[in-house]
Amino acid sequence: MRRDSSCPLSHARNEPMTERMTGAQALVRALEHVGVDTVFGIPGGAVLPAYDPLYDSTKVRHVLVRHEQGAGHAAEGYAQATGKVGVCMATSGPGATNLVTPIADAYMDSVPIVAITGQVAAPLIGTDAFQEADISGITMPITKHNFLITEAGDIARTIAEAFHIASTGRPGPVLVDISKDALQATTTFSWPPTLQLPGYRPVTRPHSKQIREAARLIAEAKRPVLYVGGGVHKARASAELFRLAELTGIPVVTTLMARGTFPDSHPQHLGMPGMHGGVAAVGALQRSDLILALGTRFDDRVTGRLDSFAPHAKIVHADIDPAEISKNRHADVPIVGDCREVITELINAVENEHREGRRGDYGTWWTQLNGYKTTYALGYDEPGDGELAPQYVMERLSALVGPDAYYVAGVGQHQMWAAQFIGYEKPGSFINSGGAGTMGFAVPAAMGAKMGRPDAAVWAVDGDGCFQMTNQELATCALEGVPIKVAVINNGNLGMVRQWQTLFYNERYSNTNLQAVKRIPDFVKLAEAYGCVGLRCERAEDVDATIKKAMEINDVPVVIDFVVHEDAMVWPMVAAGTSNDDIKVARDMAPVWDAEE
Repeated sequence: MRRDSSCPLSHARNEPMTERMTGAQALVRALEHVGVDTVFGIPGGAVLPAYDPLYDSTKVRHVLVRHEQGAGHAAEGYAQATGKVGVCMATSGPGATNLVTPIADAYMDSVPIVAITGQVAAPLIGTDAFQEADISGITMPITKHNFLITEAGDIARTIAEAFHIASTGRPGPVLVDISKDALQATTTFSWPPTLQLPGYRPVTRPHSKQIREAARLIAEAKRPVLYVGGGVHKARASAELFRLAELTGIPVVTTLMARGTFPDSHPQHLGMPGMHGGVAAVGALQRSDLILALGTRFDDRVTGRLDSFAPHAKIVHADIDPAEISKNRHADVPIVGDCREVITELINAVENEHREGRRGDYGTWWTQLNGYKTTYALGYDEPGDGELAPQYVMERLSALVGPDAYYVAGVGQHQMWAAQFIGYEKPGSFINSGGAGTMGFAVPAAMGAKMGRPDAAVWAVDGDGCFQMTNQELATCALEGVPIKVAVINNGNLGMVRQWQTLFYNERYSNTNLQAVKRIPDFVKLAEAYGCVGLRCERAEDVDATIKKAMEINDVPVVIDFVVHEDAMVWPMVAAGTSNDDIKVARDMAPVWDAEE
């Protein structure tokens, strides 16, 4: 009996299956084998050979975006909402360079994405050929790893390696650049491939001695704080964090990238630290004698002036990336490992300390912190002229939409208000651009999140400045049937920049007014032009009804233009380059710290 060589007997013996095909077909087949179901991208000349077999794939859905930046952010949103690797595709030259911003964004926030780009044919590389750009060289500082493939036989293995690198250890973006002739050439496709990553071995299990030392410090401390970063969520360690917090009774602060990793409603949660963090969270870190930093990187927005940050605290720093430990603040107890394994072992070590009669007493500490929480609770002033307060919009959005939704924000005032006034109870429910601070992130990232979690409510909270950078992806949402909701916080300005001009530049508003002529563009009409429903709300009494109306529409995207007061500011605030001790709760108003401090 004759057998087709594409279905070899060796497959039954658990040996790699082999088949002859083009490099482009090998790419698509490899994507199917690693479990990709959605790719965001735009075709072009160099990558066109890959789009032909993609047309026939029944497993991979390609989403035709309107700009490559949208493809990258959509891949990020998909990855953050699902925990899977997000995928974006672009052609060579300008197509590839348009992916640079989302790749940098993913790198800063440790988001696992694989960016696949077409490249000019191998003989033309380095000749300044039409639509040639050295995207591997360009992205080298902002990728976890990148590949340039010029041989068809390397495609399948490289795709497998790219997904492995992106999703293991500290997650991050990986670029795969493939020359056009490699996509067109014929090769033998073999799966599963043998990975060739001899130097890549992320450490996940922490050293037991360091864990025991951390547990000892917890028992001895009088003013400890759990400083929780996005790495805890990336490790899927929210449940373990909850157990550790309740076992020890230690107060918890969650960074911008960790909002929801520990429930806001929990009595041990002090809120968000940092430049626009709450007084209780900032004060707790400053006055602590022990900081347990888990999956976080002591970035400048949290520490303020570094030499004045938490001056009396010993530091236990746990991170899967050894490069982060002691990078900004010396760690007294460095722990390299996956946060889930670190916290699990720390729980066991703390329980051993308790069995030996060594348990921390934090009663006085909690009295001090509860005083901060009561005295300096988060609040805001209502505009005196009857205009809408953006903070009120966030409060009502939180109350009406609830904690089961995904909230996706860009960067700026709206991002901080969303972090402050929406209640986060579930890990991963707040998706935003933290490290890079990318304007234009929200709409495409919300699209990606909704495609990854189609049964969940997904709200993009955007500023009018950010919204005008990538709102063309509303067309993609409308055509692809992705009914996101967009709450545009429209103050007619580049709000956060204007706030700095108010505070530090003598109210000289240079080039921050977006509406010299009112309502250009008209966001309601713009939404309708893109096939969406457009709504507008300008008064507090209409907020609930407008949000409820948007919630009732589930077949097309909805954009709400919330017209808010242009002078609303984000408070509290630690001015850039100053000490966290100098936090202001409002303009020219600082907390009064305890006298004995």
